[in-house]
Amino acid sequence: MAGYISEFFGYRSEDNSPIALKTAADKKCPFTGAPCTKLLSRERTISGVCAIRQKTPGSPSVICCPNRIYADDYKMLRQIANNAFGQSLELFAGRAAVAKAKELGGAIAVFGHGWGGELRLPQRQGVGSYFVDWVLARLDGKGDLVDFTAIEVQTIDTTGKYSDAQAALQKSRTLIDDTVGLNWENVSKRIIPQLIYKGQVLQREELCKTGLYFVCPSPIYKRVLARLGGKEKIPAFPTQPAAIHFIAYDYVCAFDELTAGNIVPLDILEEHCTTVYKVQEAFSAVNLPDGNVYGNAIRKSLYG
Repeated sequence: MAGYISEFFGYRSEDNSPIALKTAADKKCPFTGAPCTKLLSRERTISGVCAIRQKTPGSPSVICCPNRIYADDYKMLRQIANNAFGQSLELFAGRAAVAKAKELGGAIAVFGHGWGGELRLPQRQGVGSYFVDWVLARLDGKGDLVDFTAIEVQTIDTTGKYSDAQAALQKSRTLIDDTVGLNWENVSKRIIPQLIYKGQVLQREELCKTGLYFVCPSPIYKRVLARLGGKEKIPAFPTQPAAIHFIAYDYVCAFDELTAGNIVPLDILEEHCTTVYKVQEAFSAVNLPDGNVYGNAIRKSLYG
């Protein structure tokens, strides 16, 4: 398997504009305003890789760094907040939201990724975890907690390596392929069971009225829904405490439609709201092959 780095420090790998070159030279993430936190696995040095595409013609660029999802000053969080709470309120980091809510007549307290610190949840024995990537808590004009929602963000994991491709971009902005691949197997093995478990936990929360939001790039969205048997196996339901909202958050235009020096914008491309029960039911369903597949394969190998 082989692939290319399609986005490097926020800009298209083919982009040789002054801003793209300077951002790469500074090794800065244009989406968080801080140094890039994505590291090369072996060298433990900054990689700057935002998205990968396979070498096969027509393969889409798939976001591999969560910080890429937070473009436009965390626009995704604001969109989810508006959807979950039905109103547009400003977002503030954790405890700072209390005073702001009293001042503004309401606000959203954000917990996650440096915004409001990690919530101190009880430790769970055995496997699994309660933790989600983001919690958005709505406060009323008195600063009191009214309700909250949770967001899980997933980008693609990679296989192989892209260190040679990364070095070529860093040194001379030269685009070459490498052995990097996309770890689709992880979609079924890890992501779906976590969504089921966390969705069940949130369903028991009195103040979580909208369930769990799962935000991911379109290729992952499509792969997860396909693994569950398609939308007909997880039919649409209205928002409720047991809901899982599947959100495809991805590029809104083709890379070659932008001029140099511009970052490809992201937005919600598709949504599907179902329930944790339907997801669990679909994930547990087994589509068995016809009988005697092993015996037939053995006979074919033995006798041709």
